Amino acid sequence: MPEGIVVVDVGASMTPAYAAVDMTPPTSDALNFATIWEGIADAVGEAPAVAHGPEARDWATFENRAARLADALRCFDIGSNDKVALYLYNGFEYQEAQFAAFKQRAVPCNVNYRYLAEELEYLLDNADAKAVFFDASLRDRVAQVADRCEQLRLLVQVGGGELIDGAVACEDLIAHSAPAPRIERSGDDLWFLYTGGTTGSPKAVMWPQDQLIANMDGHYRILERGIPDNAAAAVDAAVEMHERKRTTRLLAAAPLMHGTSGINSLHVLTMGGMVATLVSRSLDAEELWSSVARHRLTMLAIVGDAFARPMLESLDAAKAAGRPHDLSSVYQVLSSGVMWSAESKMAFLEHKAMTLIDSLGASESIGQGMQAIRRGESAEAATGRFSSGPTTAVISDDGRFLPPGSGEVGRLANAGANPIGYYKDEARTEEVFPLIGGVRWSIPGDYATVGEDGTITLLGRGSVCINSGGEKIFPEEVEEALKSHSAVLDCNAVGLADPRWGQSVNAVVLIEPGVEVSDDDLIAHCRTRIASYKAPKRILRVEEFVRSPNGKSDYEWARATAESLAEG
Repeated sequence: MPEGIVVVDVGASMTPAYAAVDMTPPTSDALNFATIWEGIADAVGEAPAVAHGPEARDWATFENRAARLADALRCFDIGSNDKVALYLYNGFEYQEAQFAAFKQRAVPCNVNYRYLAEELEYLLDNADAKAVFFDASLRDRVAQVADRCEQLRLLVQVGGGELIDGAVACEDLIAHSAPAPRIERSGDDLWFLYTGGTTGSPKAVMWPQDQLIANMDGHYRILERGIPDNAAAAVDAAVEMHERKRTTRLLAAAPLMHGTSGINSLHVLTMGGMVATLVSRSLDAEELWSSVARHRLTMLAIVGDAFARPMLESLDAAKAAGRPHDLSSVYQVLSSGVMWSAESKMAFLEHKAMTLIDSLGASESIGQGMQAIRRGESAEAATGRFSSGPTTAVISDDGRFLPPGSGEVGRLANAGANPIGYYKDEARTEEVFPLIGGVRWSIPGDYATVGEDGTITLLGRGSVCINSGGEKIFPEEVEEALKSHSAVLDCNAVGLADPRWGQSVNAVVLIEPGVEVSDDDLIAHCRTRIASYKAPKRILRVEEFVRSPNGKSDYEWARATAESLAEG
C-alpha cells in the first residue's frame, strides 16, 4: 500500500467467474494502449496530451500521474481483467484513471454520472468492479451502495471535500505512490463500454484493445500506412505525426463515458495527439468555442443536433455582433450516436470550410458507414444517409444479405474488427454477434435500406429504446418510476421526434380518477427515482389505456396516441 494512505476494504476479494476468451500471451510489444502511450510519452514527452478547461498537461506528466495511480491499483492487487469503474465527469482524472487501469491490464468501465444509487449499484455489481473512481459531488450515492458491492476494495474520490468512509483522495494516491513498473501486456486486454442497448439493463460491450486499434484505419491512412501490428510501429506512426505536424487536437465535447468521446479519445491519444474536455457539466457553447481558440483544437467530436444547434447559435450570435469565434484551427467536426441533420451540417460550412464526418456506428460496431462533406464539393449533406463501410452489409430478418437497390429493409451488420460480446450475457452475445457462413458479425439492431449505389439509409433502432441526445433510455425504467406515484394507474414511455435531441421522452399516462396532480409534480417524482435525463419531457394524459391481449405494453398504440396528443 502506498505510504501514508489508509483505506478500509469495503468488500471481499473474490475473483469473479469470467467467460473463457482466447488470450494471446502478454508481450513487451503488444498492440495495447498502455504500451503505445508509454512509448509516445518517452518519445514526445513535452507535447500536449490532455487539456481540461484552460489547463493542459504534456505527455510526460500524463504518463507519470497515470503510473502512480497504476501503482496504487497494484498495491490493492488490482490487475489483469479486474474491473475499474469510472463514475466521473470529464476531466484529467478520467483519462489518468483509465490509463492507470490499462497499465495494470485492468479493465476500465464507464459509469454514467447521472446514475442514482440503485442504478450505480447495479452497474458496479454487474461489472464485478474492484475499484471505483468517483467525483466528490457523487460521493453520497457511492456511500449508499459501496458496502453492498462485494467485489469493491478501493474507493478513489476525485475532488475536494470530506471523504466518505473507506475512500482515499485521488491526489493523495498520486502523491504517495511511486510510478508503477512497466509490465508486459496483451492486445486482448479489454475496455468495457457500458451501453443501454435496446433491451434489458445496461450491458458491457467487451472490446479487445487491438480491435479498437484495428478500427483506426482512417488515422493511419493520413501517413499512408496500414494498421500497425505491434506497439513499436504504432509509436513510430505517432512520432511521424508530430514530425509532420499533423497531430490531432481533439475536443471531446460529449462526456468521455459515452462512446463518441470515449472511442475517439482513445484513437487520438494512440496517434500521439491531444484530447481536450470542457469544465461545464452541460454544454456551454461559449466555453466550447473559447476552448477551441485557446488550445488550437483541430477536431471536434459532438453528438448530433443536440450539440450542433447550440454551437451554431453561438457562432451566429458572435458573427452578428462583429466578434466571430476563431475557427481557424478547426479542420473537422465529427458526430456519431444520434441524428445530425443536413440543415445544421450546411450551416457549419457557411462559417468555415471544413470536413464534416457523420459516423454510423454503435457501441457494438464501429465504422459501419459515414457521410463526409466539404464546402465547395458537389456532394450535399443528407440526414441519415451514409456510404457503406467495407465490411458492412444489410441483412434481412430471415438471414439474407440484401443486394443494393432491393428496397428491402434489413439490419445493419458489420464483419470487421468487433467486440467479443457482452459481459456475463451469453444469450445476448449469441444474438447480436452471430456466426453467418463461418464469419462473425455484429448486428446491434439498427434497421436500414441499401441503395443501388451502395449508400445506407438509416431507419432507426428496431425496438422501443429511446435515443435522446445520444442517451439510450429504456421505457420500462421511466414507466416504473411513474407508476411508483400513487396517482398513476398505468403508463407507457415513448420517444417522439425532437429537432434538438433526436428524440424526447414522452409518457402516456392514465391518472387515478378524482386525483389531482400536475405534470410538473409527476416529472419531479420521476427524477427522484431515475436519472434526470430519463424523466419524461411531457406527460400526455389519456382517459383509457390500451394493452395488448397478453397484458404487455402496446407501444404502437402508445406512440400513435402520444403523437396525436402532442400535435393537439
